[in-house]
Amino acid sequence: MANRGLKSCLCVSLLFLIIVTIVIVTLSFTMFKPKNPKITVQPVGLEDLASAISPNLTQNISLGMMITVGNPNYGSFEYQNSTGYVNFHDSVIGEVPIRADFVPARSMIMMNTSADFMIGKLLKDPNFWSDILQGTLNFTSETALPGKAGFLKIFKLQATSYSSCDISLNIKAKNVTSNCISKIKF
Repeated sequence: MANRGLKSCLCVSLLFLIIVTIVIVTLSFTMFKPKNPKITVQPVGLEDLASAISPNLTQNISLGMMITVGNPNYGSFEYQNSTGYVNFHDSVIGEVPIRADFVPARSMIMMNTSADFMIGKLLKDPNFWSDILQGTLNFTSETALPGKAGFLKIFKLQATSYSSCDISLNIKAKNVTSNCISKIKF
């Protein structure tokens, strides 16, 4: 009799374990599947750019940046201090320090930082003056944010968020458009 009860308990426990495993696997491939972050970059203070360049063309200048990071995942992401790089025709002409931060699950954070541009290096690029005459300067930026992705405050995985942005500065209109592509790797 006790043997029969033990077999029934074992069968029910095994069935329960199979159902829980199926539910966890299904959720991990659907709802909890990692989604890429949504990142936008918006320079601040473009009005002051011309006056900052005019006095001394060899001086480095800083341009304020507003970076918005949206986390569409059901897990949080905590990243370390990092540096983003701004390129002009495959030449690094600026650095953007990014301070460590925490992005909660399914939320958005905004951070202020500044891009330090090497004006002398930019002016030496043969493409600079032709782009100025066309009225648009095109830049790219690349950033890698190493950190930890957390889920349910229990599981933590090493992850890195990569972002690549195409940034177009319209000189006459003094506005900037950016298009960023982001991905996360575990």
